[in-house]
Amino acid sequence: MKLNEAVSERIKELCKERQMTQYQLFLKSGVPQSTLSTIMNCSYPSMKMRIIYEICEGFEITLSEFFASPLFKRENIED
Repeated sequence: MKLNEAVSERIKELCKERQMTQYQLFLKSGVPQSTLSTIMNCSYPSMKMRIIYEICEGFEITLSEFFASPLFKRENIED
């Protein structure tokens, strides 16, 4: 899995856990819906850490908690 796919999957996972829609995440994080959609559809080859930070703020979690998922284990990420 590529890194952008892992980020997308993690956001989807957190939305499901918290029963949040993309729109609710936009309201809580301030990240535009178009940007969230692009990230979640893996149309973003890379993204700024600031965007991930703002998404974490919307979920009320830390960056550490976001990246603690097994999705981000070295053996699961390809170049």
